[in-house]
This record gives sequence, structure tokens and C-alpha cells, in this order.
Amino acid sequence: MTTVWTHTPADTRRYARFATGSVGFVQRHAVWTEEQHAAAERLEDILATLEFVRVGFGDPHGLVRSKTLTTNAFRTALRNGLDMSPGPFVFDTGHAVGVDFFRPGGGIGVPELTGAGDFLLVPDPLTFRVLPYTEAATGWVIADEYLRDGTPHPLSSRHVLRRMTDRAAARGLDFVVGLEIEWYLTRLTGQPHANMVGGFGIQGEPPAVAPVDGGYQFNLDTFTDGVMPVVTPLVRAIRELGLPLRTVEHESGPGQLEFTFDPMNGSAAADAMLLLRTVIKQLCARLGHHASFMALPGLPNFDPSGWHLHQSLFDVAEDRNVFAVTDGVEPLSEIGLGYVAGLLEHAADLTLLAVPTVNGYRRFGERFSLSPDRVVWSPENRGALIRVLGGPGDEATHVENRIGEPCANPYLYLASQLAAGLDGIERGLRPDTAAVDPHADSAARLPAGLAESVDRLERGTLSRDLLGDPLLHCLIRLKHSEAARFRDWLAAADRTDTSAVTEWEQREYFSVY
Repeated sequence: MTTVWTHTPADTRRYARFATGSVGFVQRHAVWTEEQHAAAERLEDILATLEFVRVGFGDPHGLVRSKTLTTNAFRTALRNGLDMSPGPFVFDTGHAVGVDFFRPGGGIGVPELTGAGDFLLVPDPLTFRVLPYTEAATGWVIADEYLRDGTPHPLSSRHVLRRMTDRAAARGLDFVVGLEIEWYLTRLTGQPHANMVGGFGIQGEPPAVAPVDGGYQFNLDTFTDGVMPVVTPLVRAIRELGLPLRTVEHESGPGQLEFTFDPMNGSAAADAMLLLRTVIKQLCARLGHHASFMALPGLPNFDPSGWHLHQSLFDVAEDRNVFAVTDGVEPLSEIGLGYVAGLLEHAADLTLLAVPTVNGYRRFGERFSLSPDRVVWSPENRGALIRVLGGPGDEATHVENRIGEPCANPYLYLASQLAAGLDGIERGLRPDTAAVDPHADSAARLPAGLAESVDRLERGTLSRDLLGDPLLHCLIRLKHSEAARFRDWLAAADRTDTSAVTEWEQREYFSVY
């Protein structure tokens, strides 16, 4: 018997308006600005040249979760939004369930999580890019997370940063950020693994790699030139995507690279970081290499990588950097000093948002003197948590927080900085005397591990106002799950000496980050 397909293309077009999302969601709930509406209209000519569009968002871990749409489906998503599973909100870094979505409200007070119900992703047309390295012409766009009633999803980290930048804007200030990010380039060896496939809460074996050079010749031009066959297509793709790359440097470790970028406003910088890590990992894989933003890979003689966050506040009306001073002895203005005091006061409580993994705390070890371990500040001292660059008469004066690991969620890392700094300004705080020895025993310590950081975040005075109860409880549960799995592995492996990076960490972070 022959089956006859009776549905016509006309039927498909008739039903297309409700093929995804909620009909008219964007217009009905006024979730876009005029600028976003205008940007969406301009996309039509571009969409006509594409086959696919990847619609993604940053999950609580700072990883991009996406769906790939045909261009026609994307046109509908621009009006309706896109249905998305809450899986990215409930799995920890090893894909173990950390938030019980079968409990009412997921146990964290979000009714829409009950039974793993969908939420809506709304593409932000201002972030639309065309990926320059895919086989099929493919667009890429960041989306915002919404509940069905049109309110921002309480687990949206991008929304957390938006609230903080809006708070600064109410004072006439832009949050200005300079990205300085270290990462590792290694060469894939193609050696097979017996246990490549993982499971829920059990990661498979990491990729087999080899170093691209011997390292430990800081900024050696020969090493830089040696990685340029891979770095050149990376740089071209990054620039073609509109990211303001400034420098490429070879750091100390074997194949350890540092990329720095021109100053951007905070929201653009976080979006750029989300895209940057994704593009670097994808393009390196296509070139037979592996890129990892894991802080300290479990490979012989590798050095830890950091994410140093340069930041200042800019008065829009007066067109000036409000951290800069024209004269005097202080390296920062009164506003700048208040900002630093806020960063210091909340540093330990907010460490988890800058260092979210078990592995990231290895940077705080005594043998790594250029990584901070104490809550101190100092002009031009790379061992301090907060380093001040510039001084009287220097319009470029700003501060650098050296705490972050490269795989931190960019929205939460940046939002935590701005929230702490603004709190210091608004309360009129002033920092203690600048440190001479950034590692002095007399100074307060940063949390030494993931479990301690989770506890500090839970008890912190700023955490709830910054994140909201649902996201705070979500992060706590996800990180408790991650830390517990690590403890269980140590016990099962009878490992008491954890001075070296463990196999668990290498499996957990080296590939996914």
C-alpha cells in the first residue's frame, strides 16, 4: 500500500506562526527596545543568505547551550521566542542533577521548573553574528531567558548583569571592562580512549593531547610564531565577528596564550566572552587542536591560567573616567577608592562567582605568587587581589581584579564586581592601606576551596540582593553537587594527597571548558 503525503507547503506556512514559542510573545510583552526592533528588521537581508541560526544562552556555569534553527524557524522565533528545556539550569558540571525538578518549584521557588517545563528564549538581535568557519552559512545569536508571563527568568545570569548595569546607568555611569584572558592551546593526538563516553554525573575521558611547545620562556617571540598557524585563523574569525581583539601573547606555560581586548561596556564584554570561548574551542577543534579554559590542566608542568578583569566607571554626561585623578598622592579618585573598598569587603563572599570550579582554587597555592590568595589591594602589584593601574594625571587609571579563573560565568563575574564596587561607593567605604606584601599572613584569606566559597556565598550580605533567592539557591545546589562528587571520588580512590591536579578534575573540566 502506498502512503500519500497530503500536507502541502501551504499548510506548513499556515501553521508556522505557532511552530515555536508563544505567538507574538516579543510584541505582547514588550521585551525588546526600539534598538532591538530596528536590529531585527535589518536581519532579513542577512537571513536570506543563511541556512541555520544557532540560538544560545549562557547557563549558570557560563557554558553556551543552544539550539540550531532553520532560518524560517528563526524568523518565527524572532516574534514568538523559542521553547527551551530547563536542563541547563538543573545539571551540574558533570551532568548530574543538582536541582530536583520533580519537587514543587524545583525546590528553589521557581514553579515553572516543576516537571521540567519549558521556558522561552528570546533572541537578542543586537548580538547577531555570522560564524565565519562553518560548512553551512550559520548565524549565531545570544538569547534572553523568560518565563511564560513575560518576566525575566529568575535563573538568567544575563539578566543579573543587566540589573547591575542599569543601576550604574541610573547614576549616569557606564561600567567599562577590559578582558584579559589566559587559556591553553594543545594539539590533539588522536589516541583513542577506552572510556570516552560518560554518563549522568560521570564524565568520560578527556581528549588526548600533546603540548605545542616547551613553554617557560615568557613572551618569547619564537613560541608566539610557532602557534600562529592556529592562532591566525582564530584572530581572523574573532575580528570578523566584531570582537575588539587587541593583543596576543604567549604566557609562561607550554602553549599558554593570553588574549586582551579593547575596553567595552560591561554587557558587551560579557557577551563577547561568551562568544569568544565558544569560537576558540570550536575553531581549534576544526584545526586539529584543543583549547581549554580550565584553570590548571592536569598535564605535566602546566602553569595556572587566570582571567584578570580590568574595570572602571565612566561618567557619560561629562565624558570622563571617574576613577582618574588629576593630582594628589592617591592613585584613585574618591569614587575609585570607594569602589575598591567594596571589592575588598565582598571579595570572599563573592569568590564563587569568579572561581566556580574545584580546579580553580589551585591558582591560590603558595607556589603561584602571581595569583592572589589574600584580600588586599596595591598599586602595580601583580600579587595583589586588586591591582591599581595608572595614577594622578593618567586618564586610563583603572583597577584590575586578578581573582577570576578563565571558565567563570562572565555575567555573574562582572555583575559581582559592579555590585560590590557600587556598594562601596554608596556606603562611603574606604580601603585600608595598600599592601606592600600581597601574601602577608596578617591579611584576610580568600576561600581556599569550592565548598568554602559556596558557604561564603550563601552567608554573604550582598549575595541575595545580587542574585535573587532562586538563582542563589540554584548555584548553591549545583556547586554542592559538584563538590560532593569530587569528595566521593577522592574517597573511592583512597586519595588523601590532593596537591596535584586529579584525574577527576581533568575529566570534569578539560574538555567542557
